[in-house]
Amino acid sequence: MKVLYFDCFAGIAGDMTVAGLIELGLPLETLQQELSTLPLCGYTLESRKVERHGVSGASFKVTLTEEDQPHRHYSGIAAMIEKSDLKPRVKELSQRIFLKLAQAEASVHGVPLERVHFHEVGAVDSIVDIVGTAIGLDYLGIEKVCASGLPYGHGFVKTAHGLLPVPAPATAKLMEGIPLGPDIGPGERVTPTGAAIVAALAEKFGPPPAMTVAATGYGAGEKDFPELPNLLRLVLGESAASGEAQEVLVLETHIDDMPAEIFGFLMERLMEAGALDVAFSPLQMKKNRPGTRLTVIAKPDDLEQLSAIILAESSAIGLRYYPAGRITLPRSCETRQTSLGEVRVKVLGNGRVTPEYESCREIALAKQVPLFEVYRTVERECSKG
Repeated sequence: MKVLYFDCFAGIAGDMTVAGLIELGLPLETLQQELSTLPLCGYTLESRKVERHGVSGASFKVTLTEEDQPHRHYSGIAAMIEKSDLKPRVKELSQRIFLKLAQAEASVHGVPLERVHFHEVGAVDSIVDIVGTAIGLDYLGIEKVCASGLPYGHGFVKTAHGLLPVPAPATAKLMEGIPLGPDIGPGERVTPTGAAIVAALAEKFGPPPAMTVAATGYGAGEKDFPELPNLLRLVLGESAASGEAQEVLVLETHIDDMPAEIFGFLMERLMEAGALDVAFSPLQMKKNRPGTRLTVIAKPDDLEQLSAIILAESSAIGLRYYPAGRITLPRSCETRQTSLGEVRVKVLGNGRVTPEYESCREIALAKQVPLFEVYRTVERECSKG
């Protein structure tokens, strides 16, 4: 599976995205030819090599040759794309991005979806950026999109509505549910078009997925910020076949003043609430006190619930959490027939079979056979298929 990872360390904009796709191999001629199926006129396209803080990348620019361009409503843009001769997948991706953007604008301005009136985003250059992104993804055969967190930025940006806080209201709406990256300084780091692209296309946010990297492309923004290169890094790769990559959270806290029997109850509560794993490890804490590190692996959506349990059911007065990636083999649970009777096993994607503890425990107690022998029998007989 071809995977594209958006590394938005400096932010994202529509032109930066198209530029990064050109760096990855999208020919400008192909882009121009595909875009010519849209009823747009009065513009030219240009891409060239540039540098940002010594790092080479590509820029992408739409220049209007006819200044009197109409403002457009979402319904008109959607109809224009649907009636064009663009490829079906390009249409679907373009419509998905524009719908996401229109929903944000409708929410911010309190108008019906079909009456959303685009200003900057409805201009030719923004239509080109969104449809161009869809063309690039189709051309490169991208099957899955993932993205990093997005920098929030601060300050003000000049728009058709006057000065607005950064991020602009529609951008802030689009960033809901997306993890934030570190503060990298003032200025608009994420544009509405850029936010719509990742919000509509990215299946997961966080660290890069497990994959073999094939190519890296840098798309440059127009501005040159002093803090770091204004570049969007697009990483193209093949997903790892050995296992399934997932983004998780790691929750940790150190405890040195809790009775030992409480730890077992705490683990039960956390596992019942959806924790993927819970572990305790010894450590030496301040004032030379022996303590215990609690480590919980969790799905990002379970952060609030699991942290509440930790703070309620332990003596911890705080905890830390951070994102991490994990790779797991595909697995399924089956019931297999053995010489000891039916037993439940876990079948892993690499063909390995592992016995389920509770099932083996029942057999060991019923047949008065050592648990270790039950495990060995099940592994030997089930591994034969």
